[in-house]
Amino acid sequence: MVAVLAALLLVPPAVGAIGGGGDGTQLRGLRMLVPNAPGGGYDVTARSAAKAMEDAGLTGSVEVVNLPGAGGTVGLGRTVNEAGDDRLVMSMGLGVVGSVYSNDSPVTLEQTTPVARLTEETEIVVVPGDSPYRNLGDLLAAWRSAPGRTPVGGGSSPGGPDHLAPMLMAEGAGVDPRTVNYVSYDGGGELLASVLGGKVAFGVSGLGEFADQVASGDLRVLAVTAGERVPGLDAPTLRESGIDVEFTNWRGVVAPPGLDPEGVAELERAYADLHATPEWREVLARNGWQDAYLPGPEFGRFLAEEDARVERVLTGLGLT
Repeated sequence: MVAVLAALLLVPPAVGAIGGGGDGTQLRGLRMLVPNAPGGGYDVTARSAAKAMEDAGLTGSVEVVNLPGAGGTVGLGRTVNEAGDDRLVMSMGLGVVGSVYSNDSPVTLEQTTPVARLTEETEIVVVPGDSPYRNLGDLLAAWRSAPGRTPVGGGSSPGGPDHLAPMLMAEGAGVDPRTVNYVSYDGGGELLASVLGGKVAFGVSGLGEFADQVASGDLRVLAVTAGERVPGLDAPTLRESGIDVEFTNWRGVVAPPGLDPEGVAELERAYADLHATPEWREVLARNGWQDAYLPGPEFGRFLAEEDARVERVLTGLGLT
């Protein structure tokens, strides 16, 4: 199936579909590549953005294609290899920054064209609704006494947000990060099944990915990693629970390298227009995401800073 989807990405849109955007008409022929499995944060972000763009009349029909693998770096490689294609964008975030290091990727985000940063959200510490861990104190007691027998699952590879958050959490709780039993899953969909199935003691991921299961009671949130509580969510911050850690995840969009200035401007304008729509504001509210919009040039500078930060964190934790 992945091979078929990858082949589809190689087929350029029809010439007649590429026009639009520069003269005030709809941006047509846009494709969004999601570098992880359906159900993950990049997937939810891409599909939400595509629908909001379509509903707001900013684009024609937008094709969303999943190409998972190696923590997002398979999709990153495809994006870099599609140099010059100004109708392909990739949904990405902090996880891909870390995966470049953890997977020794031959391609980097520096080779892409930054288009926009879109969202920011807290990570949440979750357990099944029937878990014996009723609060974060219960979980920390078990984790401190036997970290290897208290596995934590995350929807990103080492170096991604779902990995960095529990590692920083462990350090703040007095658990040696090198003893943490971190189990990596390719996106929130796989992680959810493992948390509900008891394959891990707890999971750490973005609030938006598990909002439905939290609302239904299938999952219980023990803590949020942001600096402030989330309205409507009965869960303390890590700091309130005695762990001096604050952590948020972000997501954005990049395009292939080698785009002409007009193509870059059209993509940047499309996401700037999206940011201003009521459709996108509704998406943010529904998923519990914070508006973190940055236009292309500013996003590019932010990416460089995040790359340096992730490298420092991984090195400091002895994980590189």
